[in-house]
Amino acid sequence: MNIHGMKRLLLIFLLLSSIASKGQELTLDYFINHAKTSSPLLADYRNQIQSGRIDSQLVKASYKVQVNGISNNYYAPDVNGFGYDNIITNGGQVSAQVQASKSLISKGNLAARYQAVHLQNETLGNNSVLAEKDLKKTITGQYISVYGDLVTLNFNREILALFEKEEKILKKLTQANIYKQTDYLTFYVSLQQQQLTVRQSEIQYKNDCATLNYLSGIVDTSSVILAAPGLQLGKLPEIYNSSFYRQYTLDSLRLLNDKKTIDYTYKPRVNVFADAGYNSSLMYDFYKNFGAGFGVTLSVPIYDGKQQTLKHEKISLAERTRQQYRGFFLDQYNQQIAQLMQQLTATESLIHDIEGQIKYSGTLVDVNQKLLETGEVRITDLILAINNFLAARNLLNQNAISQMQIINQINYWEAI
Repeated sequence: MNIHGMKRLLLIFLLLSSIASKGQELTLDYFINHAKTSSPLLADYRNQIQSGRIDSQLVKASYKVQVNGISNNYYAPDVNGFGYDNIITNGGQVSAQVQASKSLISKGNLAARYQAVHLQNETLGNNSVLAEKDLKKTITGQYISVYGDLVTLNFNREILALFEKEEKILKKLTQANIYKQTDYLTFYVSLQQQQLTVRQSEIQYKNDCATLNYLSGIVDTSSVILAAPGLQLGKLPEIYNSSFYRQYTLDSLRLLNDKKTIDYTYKPRVNVFADAGYNSSLMYDFYKNFGAGFGVTLSVPIYDGKQQTLKHEKISLAERTRQQYRGFFLDQYNQQIAQLMQQLTATESLIHDIEGQIKYSGTLVDVNQKLLETGEVRITDLILAINNFLAARNLLNQNAISQMQIINQINYWEAI
């Protein structure tokens, strides 16, 4: 392994560009879009929003003129003086009418009912946005983990290739009595250990791949080649304009509208109606009993046991609860963002230090490799140098993955 090879290994998450693979690289957007399409929760929200639009039309339709056809046919026979009193029953009744009615409602009352439906639809839309953000965060987090597995796997394979190359050299030198048989066996044990490490990396990669497919709604258990996530730290929106805070705004508007709706239910209600048709007892001039009628009903609430006051008290309690949740959310948000930014800065600083360590440990491996060819290095020193380089490189990979996971958590608060 020469200096150029060591520099190439230092390029974080660019290792895949040198992988000879017949498979097509799949991107993060591929899995996110597939997850959105297959998510029953997002489909449920879409259907609920569509249903909410129908609710708005139902409110409008309920206050239009309602027309009903009514028919009542009744006969009470009198047999030998036995039967219902004709004064009460008239012996029977036949009616067939068309009745039209309409509730008269004020513009403010109607607006409050429309507002209730509108706020319900807005809440569903906002919940759908939050659900989509949760889904995107989950898929992105798993994608980063799988990509990290793949980078680790291919790095472990390169280290294994290095061991196998050095093993051939050492075997010849051992046969020439330049190194002892115990030196060769010591190195060969390290080679076998690296083979087990590669196998373990393959298992971890395949398992995490299967989980990514499962979360994305992809029915496939095979492994795939992933493109680099390409995450960039986004700009956080003003928290008061975010989808997270919007939920508290919608709750406040809903409670205010509920108060108006309660007050409107205690206003006088007027309903007008009219009917036309046939209504007769069939006793006198039944052929003349065609006619029409109209009327007005007025309902004025007088006393209901102070239910209106109690309902307002419940809304006041709900508002206080909303304010407490909102205050808690703002405190938690500010604390979490500050903590994530602190973690991101510390991780970036650590990555910089690890890169410096890899540079020196890689140089040490390169030097020991050249000394091995001349039989001037102890095998334990070569193994130690390779293991130190391996440990530093794995540490770099872990922190690079942690860096992207932190960015994913910060970007979660972005607006969609």
